[in-house]
Amino acid sequence: MKPINLGRRSFLRISALTGGGVMFGLYANAQQPQGGRGGRGGPQGPPPAPDTFIKVAADGTVTLKGKNPETGSGIKNTLPMLIAEELDVDWKNVKVEQADLDSKYGGQTTGGSTGTPSGWMPMRRVGALGRRMFILAAAQTWNVPDSELTTAGGRVLHASSKRAIGYGELASKVAGMPVPADAAQIALKDPKDFKLIGKSTVGVDVHAIVTGKPIFGIDLELPGMLYAAFEKCPVFGGKVASANLDAIKALPGVKHAFVVEGNVNPDEKVLSREPGLEPGIAIVADTWWAAQSARKKLQVTWSEGRWATQSTAEHERRAKELAAQPPARTLRNDGDVEGALKGASKVVEAAYTFPHISHAPLEPQNCTARFQNGKLEMWSTSQTPAGGRALTAKAVGIPESDITVHLVRAGGGFGRRLYNDYMAEAAFIAKTAGVPVKLIWSREDDMAHDYYRPGGFQFLKAGLDNSGKVVAWRNHFVTYGEGEAFVASGSMAPNEFPARFIPNLALHTSVMPLGIRTGALRAPGSNAYAFVIQSFIDEVAHAAGKDPVQFRLDLLGEPRMNEGYHAGRMRGVVELAAAKSGWGKRTLPKGTGMGIAFHFSHAGYFAEVAEVSVSADNKIKVNKVWVAGDIGSHIINPSAADNLGQGAVIDGLSELMQQEITLEKGRVQQSNFHQHTMLRLTQTPPVIEVHFNKSDNPPTGLGEPSLPPILPAVTNAIFAATGKRVRSLPLSKSGYRWA
Repeated sequence: MKPINLGRRSFLRISALTGGGVMFGLYANAQQPQGGRGGRGGPQGPPPAPDTFIKVAADGTVTLKGKNPETGSGIKNTLPMLIAEELDVDWKNVKVEQADLDSKYGGQTTGGSTGTPSGWMPMRRVGALGRRMFILAAAQTWNVPDSELTTAGGRVLHASSKRAIGYGELASKVAGMPVPADAAQIALKDPKDFKLIGKSTVGVDVHAIVTGKPIFGIDLELPGMLYAAFEKCPVFGGKVASANLDAIKALPGVKHAFVVEGNVNPDEKVLSREPGLEPGIAIVADTWWAAQSARKKLQVTWSEGRWATQSTAEHERRAKELAAQPPARTLRNDGDVEGALKGASKVVEAAYTFPHISHAPLEPQNCTARFQNGKLEMWSTSQTPAGGRALTAKAVGIPESDITVHLVRAGGGFGRRLYNDYMAEAAFIAKTAGVPVKLIWSREDDMAHDYYRPGGFQFLKAGLDNSGKVVAWRNHFVTYGEGEAFVASGSMAPNEFPARFIPNLALHTSVMPLGIRTGALRAPGSNAYAFVIQSFIDEVAHAAGKDPVQFRLDLLGEPRMNEGYHAGRMRGVVELAAAKSGWGKRTLPKGTGMGIAFHFSHAGYFAEVAEVSVSADNKIKVNKVWVAGDIGSHIINPSAADNLGQGAVIDGLSELMQQEITLEKGRVQQSNFHQHTMLRLTQTPPVIEVHFNKSDNPPTGLGEPSLPPILPAVTNAIFAATGKRVRSLPLSKSGYRWA
């Protein structure tokens, strides 16, 4: 049993409900950051008020709040499961409600695989305190020592007298009780007594999803609502010079058409995470089809601004120029890299590239807004709703306190909904039109105005000694930015592996300007860097004449913590993936190979093995994938964990083959899924096994860290099958395609 250790800023709040019920909340983590870019910084908000995470009605119905936005990761299950475990109620009797944005809940974000680690203790505390209150109420009712009482299935039990009483029957009494004096010492369950944590649980929204219920943001309807389309310049920062608005207003179904001046600064040197409300033309109509049909008849002259000449070809040319020059900056320089390279028995050198890619969630960006009496009400699919509220307040010129944000389930996010441009647009259009408005982006909007995963170029060199050990590593990373600033999600951490594990290592960087918005995409940075680093490690392993698995284990060395990176945990997942895949113990047919890769990100350690067949005409089939992860001591919902691991593989394979965003005259050239393709069902590996090493560490998330290794695992398998090394993505550029 572990004490809760509430701390001086945490306490239980108990309130009565009409009809004899009770609600509980925990005041915790005061001074949660609110507002700011993406809700991850900015000014401090007011301390969170006590919240009702738990409601127990007189009939015993238990309702739990899911505080974080749900975008498909399962967080709407995970956090309430933690409460239900410690409250000791049957999950089948629990209802889960989505919370609205409110500082009383503390932080409300989904992204970075932070939901589980940030909620692991606070949500359990809420449940444990609630359970304790019901025990005390039963002890008073029966006039017995509370030490004689236990709980199970939402009931308090007294073994010696064989009595039992439901939480609902005790709710009114609990509502009138003071918080126990020993609240800070109330114990959490011993893991051996868990009944829910570690058991597969069906998502609370699954039935509604598969039966087509309108639970997504794009489904929302309001009385008197109109539909909006928003046309923006295809070049970032471009403004409207002229448009045929009178003709548009006369079209069937169109109620409003107007220019939005916006508030972005297109001349800033490095684009911020959320530049603000972009300029454009809003069309408001009685149906979405009418708005989109009118939009097709727009005749706009744009003042395109400074970014209208940029192109992918120019970026590639400039990257080669920068690579041939001394690096602009050094991010890390351990030992004597140049001396070690000169003295090496063998030197391996390669250049790797990866493209910009789009998030491309299946549900395009959308938001519904209603402006009345100086106040704004919004229904949003944002992953960072507090940041969206701050951005919206600035766009429409009202205080954040006058904005109510309801959280609605999103049809995918992958990082795109960390950014809230569509919220600001919907709010501004609704305020200007004076009616409730639902803004729905088209697929083409979504692809042309994304916060793209930034591409990059890495020029690597490694030196080996006589024994095949790596003695030197140099990386010149050419990316986007200006001066010492990188574009959003375009930087590379100086401790990125294999830093810390090679004595002579240097990471250099040079940057060039970029005029598109960039941002975090699932496993930001890592989704590209793992491909480069683990592919090059594979090259070096083969140059050394070593088995790729053993070479990696040798590189990791002894199980130890090294600048926050635990080599032992990574060794564990490498060994697990190798064992489960039968690495080195299977005879594969000609044209089939196995590849391995590992990566650490978002506090998760993952290694993956892919078995891949390549035909004579370069058709690829991924036969099987083995995923091995270490995300701590508990897998809260095993079925959800399997789904996230399998989904990460499928997502990564989509990125691998044909996803690429290119620029010409400042414009994105891809418009829809036919040019930025997703993996088809027939192309998905028939088997994706997901395995976990449970370690004595607090649980962490897995949606992000399970993705990066799949890309290099497949490209390394292609090399094993064909002897051809892939150094540039997507694979289609090298003539590969799915079988």
